[in-house]
Amino acid sequence: MKKSLQKSLRDPMWEAAFVVTLSLLFCIHGQLDNLGFISIDCGYITRPSYPDFKTNLTYVADVGFTNTGFIHTVDVGNLQRDLAQRYTTVRYFPNGTRNCYTLKQLTRGGKYLVRATFGYGNYDAFNSPPAFDLYLGANYWVKVNITNSSRAYVHETIAVCLVNTGSGTPFISGLDLRSLPANFYPEANVAQSLVLLSFFRETVSFGFNRFHFGTDEHHIRYPVDRYDRFWQRYEDIPGWEDVPDKINGTVKSPQNDTYGAPSDLMRSASTAVNASRMDLPWSSDASMDVGIGPEYIVVLYFAEVQAISDNLLRQFLVSVDNTPLAAAFSPRHMLADVFSGTVLGSDQHSISLITTIISDLPPLISAMEIFLGRTLNESSTGSSDAIAMMTIQTKYSVKRNWEGDPCAPEAFVWDGLSCIHTSIGDIQYNPRGLHRITALNLSFSELIGDIDASFGQLLLLRHLTGNNPNLCGNHTCDPISNKNKRNKFIGFVIAAAIVATVFALSLSALFIWYRRRKTNPDVLPEADPYKSRRFKYKELQVITNDWRNVIGEGGFGHVYAGQLEDATDVAVKVESQTSLRGNHKQFLAEVQHLTRVHHKNLVSLIGYCNDKKHRCLVYEYMDGGTLEGRLRGREDLPEPPLTWLQRVNIALGSANGLNYLHTLCSPRLIHRDVKAGNILLTANLEAKISDFGLTRPSIHGTVETRTITQLAGTPGYMDPESLQASHPSESNDVYSFGVVLMVVITGRTAIVTINGTEKNLAQCVRDWLSSGRGIKAITDPMIRDDCNLSSVEMVAQLALDCTEPAGQDRPTMADVVTTLTESLQLEMSWSSPHSMRSSTTISSSAGFTGSGRADHDAAADSIAVLQVEQAVVETSTRYVACE
Repeated sequence: MKKSLQKSLRDPMWEAAFVVTLSLLFCIHGQLDNLGFISIDCGYITRPSYPDFKTNLTYVADVGFTNTGFIHTVDVGNLQRDLAQRYTTVRYFPNGTRNCYTLKQLTRGGKYLVRATFGYGNYDAFNSPPAFDLYLGANYWVKVNITNSSRAYVHETIAVCLVNTGSGTPFISGLDLRSLPANFYPEANVAQSLVLLSFFRETVSFGFNRFHFGTDEHHIRYPVDRYDRFWQRYEDIPGWEDVPDKINGTVKSPQNDTYGAPSDLMRSASTAVNASRMDLPWSSDASMDVGIGPEYIVVLYFAEVQAISDNLLRQFLVSVDNTPLAAAFSPRHMLADVFSGTVLGSDQHSISLITTIISDLPPLISAMEIFLGRTLNESSTGSSDAIAMMTIQTKYSVKRNWEGDPCAPEAFVWDGLSCIHTSIGDIQYNPRGLHRITALNLSFSELIGDIDASFGQLLLLRHLTGNNPNLCGNHTCDPISNKNKRNKFIGFVIAAAIVATVFALSLSALFIWYRRRKTNPDVLPEADPYKSRRFKYKELQVITNDWRNVIGEGGFGHVYAGQLEDATDVAVKVESQTSLRGNHKQFLAEVQHLTRVHHKNLVSLIGYCNDKKHRCLVYEYMDGGTLEGRLRGREDLPEPPLTWLQRVNIALGSANGLNYLHTLCSPRLIHRDVKAGNILLTANLEAKISDFGLTRPSIHGTVETRTITQLAGTPGYMDPESLQASHPSESNDVYSFGVVLMVVITGRTAIVTINGTEKNLAQCVRDWLSSGRGIKAITDPMIRDDCNLSSVEMVAQLALDCTEPAGQDRPTMADVVTTLTESLQLEMSWSSPHSMRSSTTISSSAGFTGSGRADHDAAADSIAVLQVEQAVVETSTRYVACE
């Protein structure tokens, strides 16, 4: 794009970008254009639509999207320069508590970015900038706090409702909706939406924290960004410059791209001059209410866009609040890398990029987004009831403040309605249950005309109050017609509604009874929101070439290699007849655990099969084998032995995955079978935790007791404390991971045979070290002469701490990650530049979800083998006896 056009795209605003997954929409007017966009100019009445001269997008008038409010022009001289045309008018809402815009023809469960813009400009001549709330349907989204009358502000939501909080009249300038691919922004789902942080920086005019790091002043949006996200230039930092010697060409996205960064954005990169670090601080300010204990989602974009020689290295640490997100990271040549992580707390935060001691070049960065996570915890009104009420409102032009969701939130229930909350309803898109209407009072509402059939769609309606003399049951609607006849018909409508209610309740009871009686349910209720595919058994026969390639076996059953229609390699686990995994309901519950956890260090579930006689799980394929297999050496994997650097890196990645389960997953989960055989590797030796079949939800540090029916785990890795405890806890996983660390250090299995006697490796290591034998004596001979023994000793002490007899004396997984990171840095400082350049990219840190990072090259994106191997008992003569 030419520089002049880039400069013309300047559209200053405060943006709180809501990336949302829709749960329910009831709509009146408006539809997506051929780009998947809706663009509304609020208060515009000159023509039905017009092309925006900056983007050439078509903006339409807001007539039909809302039926309330008044229009007022704005003196653009009172606003920032170069604002778009939609800021020249506003629609304001002096009447009613809640006023809403409603959007039509959106896909239920679809993912959208919705942007609401606000330019006050003292349009009312009161010189009193207001503050009011925005709602996403039934859920509170954010407070619009106009702190400067000349600034333009933006928020984003679905079924936009502006709520008067008594701090000034709500108004709006524009409303945009942009359709996103279903896999984009995986942090946004049916339970959580994202709002772009508003934080005004020193040399940046606008508050929204979505930045590119080029040094010119242009904004990037549509058509450069096909999803019309606004990227503004980051603030002026002394000592930063545009990346020199940029390579001509396109920065490509990986196959598993979940953020869609355009090439021009990735090429707008900055680097430090004569400095080894770049710091990007942020916090909250008066422009946004972040609430108590906010959760921020940070998304960072990197690509190597400089032409550098082969003998030069750019390598740096990426950390947030001094917690590493990635260590020894080297951006890839003209290929996007995206890191995402979660940060908690409302205090000051900072992202830091710090070069390693072997790096020849300073760090660089292309783009950044910082979101605030908003939990969607408010139930909506059932769709049939909502549509019926919207129809009644439209048909009779009800003159009440009927705006937004009829029953939710409770503070804004429509006048004359009584609602109840029920779990019977839309369990797929609203797992928290639905609101249903039980009473409707339309007395003295001046209704005129026939009684509409929509009343009969309110199936749980118990009370209907009338007293509208011009509402009739025939087609004449004569005001002087027989009153008894009219009353008789109204009575008939009430009786019909009662009959319909009884029928609906009976049908619901029958449905519940049927579900309880059905012993083999084969549909996963919440699969679609997470895009987990359901396969038929015959499909899997074709995918696995008739089950010819067995690649593993575990407690669940055999594991087979396969390939999907798009050539994606997969691993298919088939339940054996002797598996003790429980009934179909338990199986689907386990699949639900798998579908809702997303982290770069957890194996991803692609789909499942739940036919009458067959149950299968389909995973990404991991062609690097298991950690256990790589340590023992296998004929099918003739790679050289793992170095100590690679082992610590693998351990760190595994700890990240477990820490995500323990602290960031909601509800928190306990793995219950942590072992070296359940740590899988990519071709690039990236670690991923597998086998979540035994995973259970954790409540206050322990697993919910009613779900536990038997002990779980693998001999040698099991926490002895779990044998006496009534239910598992996170400390059990920590113990098992401590054994993994001992396996990594020694190269042995978790159970060793000494003089014909089987002993646990954990006790052996403790005995060896307490007897005075040095760390080198117990270190795997494959690495003991080529590693920093101080780094090994640090991990050994950590392993001992993890396997303390009492769970309360053990570290948390977050503590484990911190220590492993320090050990890794120690090994990195000791390693030679040559060995470092041949090592793999370091895993991200525990404080971050990492769910959106696209960090595989094209060849590795679709690789994932789930190797489920049992613990192996073997005799080794390479080590001293455990006595």
